[in-house]
Amino acid sequence: MEDKKNQKQIILTGDRPTGKLHLGHYVGSLQRRVELQNSGKFDEINILVADDQALTDNYDNPQKIRDNIIEVALDYLSVGIDPDKSNICIQSALPALHALTFYYMNLVTTARLSRNPTVKAEMQQKGFDSEGLPAGFFTYPVSQTADITAFNATCVPTGEDQEPMLEQAREIVRRFNSIYGDTLTEPSILLPDNSVQRRLPGIDGKAKMSKSLGNGIYLSDDSKTLKTKVMSMYTDPEHLAVSDPGHVEGNAVFTYLDAFCKPEHFAEYLPEYQNLDEMKEHYRRGGLGDVKCKKFLLKVLEEMLSPIRAERARWEQNIGDVYDILKQGTEHARQETDETLAKVRKAMKIDYFDDGSIVTEWDQWINGKH
Repeated sequence: MEDKKNQKQIILTGDRPTGKLHLGHYVGSLQRRVELQNSGKFDEINILVADDQALTDNYDNPQKIRDNIIEVALDYLSVGIDPDKSNICIQSALPALHALTFYYMNLVTTARLSRNPTVKAEMQQKGFDSEGLPAGFFTYPVSQTADITAFNATCVPTGEDQEPMLEQAREIVRRFNSIYGDTLTEPSILLPDNSVQRRLPGIDGKAKMSKSLGNGIYLSDDSKTLKTKVMSMYTDPEHLAVSDPGHVEGNAVFTYLDAFCKPEHFAEYLPEYQNLDEMKEHYRRGGLGDVKCKKFLLKVLEEMLSPIRAERARWEQNIGDVYDILKQGTEHARQETDETLAKVRKAMKIDYFDDGSIVTEWDQWINGKH
């Protein structure tokens, strides 16, 4: 493995194509990807459309995954992912990932996998028990480790709910390197700077915005849909009248304002307040209604989502170009991940047909006996 001082800085990130992407994806990862892509600090950025992983709990509905490949690609392109700077690729079309997953299976125990908090939370959310859990879903952390290491990723930008997955990936990397020699790159996690953005709640106030819970605001939602969702958002159930004192903690409207609004938004849309702190204080003491708060949030979100919608509409008229971006990105990724697989097989001494050395070793062994 190359000297860390000269090591390329490589990002690997991605999403499961089980539906359109929402604001939780945007603040948790997408906007950071665009910032990192444009920062010039990284040698390579790979974005994986994780259809294999999506199939672990949608194995009986592959059409759902197929239908959302283009949807996810459109979301990437609409938020500013530039295919000239970031490589977008399809997981299932990279055979090296499957082989690496199999090899890494031997480096982790079922007991360790069962303790992974992210896996446990996902099991509970999807209604799986230990008897009905697909093995592919259970070994999701191993598959994710294969993805990360195949690209030699040094950094994975993601939300805090994925921290246990990254820690497990590091454990597998350390174990592989301790057994077979220094071969794999150990990844670090890059969390959003704004702690509120690390796990955005759903519009119903649930702990996490989720496609499966149906509580998300999607990047592709039109203005009418956005308005309907914002005006139905969970606030403070004890704030029954405008004059009542209100709570901002656990109030989804204010959580979203924490995540998205800027001081300049007040000058533009709500000049009676200098900043969000003043608005919160008014809400706490009473006299500020939920409808007014929601209308302000709606303007903030509309300002952000409007150009994203316009860019998506432009790409929707050029789906052939989107297809070519995915195909070319996947071909590039296949070459890169195949190189990693070759290094892994060499380290494991299972590269039998690369140079014929197994014959030489056999001859030496036989001659040594005689």
